[in-house]
Amino acid sequence: MKNITLKVDDETYRKARIWAAQEGTSVSALVREFLQQRAKQNDIHETRVTKLEEIYRLADARQKPRDKVLQPFSREEIYRERLH
Repeated sequence: MKNITLKVDDETYRKARIWAAQEGTSVSALVREFLQQRAKQNDIHETRVTKLEEIYRLADARQKPRDKVLQPFSREEIYRERLH
């Protein structure tokens, strides 16, 4: 485990000590827990991105080559069913 040194203004430190006391822990433990939560959230985000990239890769691999470039639908084509 590594030690780190932080500099915060006096008022922030005072509030952190009060918060830690109310939680029955130390300022160091609060900071450690905060950093651990952020690291976990980052890991979850990276996992989701990796999974999405894999889904896109698989979808691209399954896509059949097309002879012509697809054009977006016109407004009339989009609403044709609603008009009849």
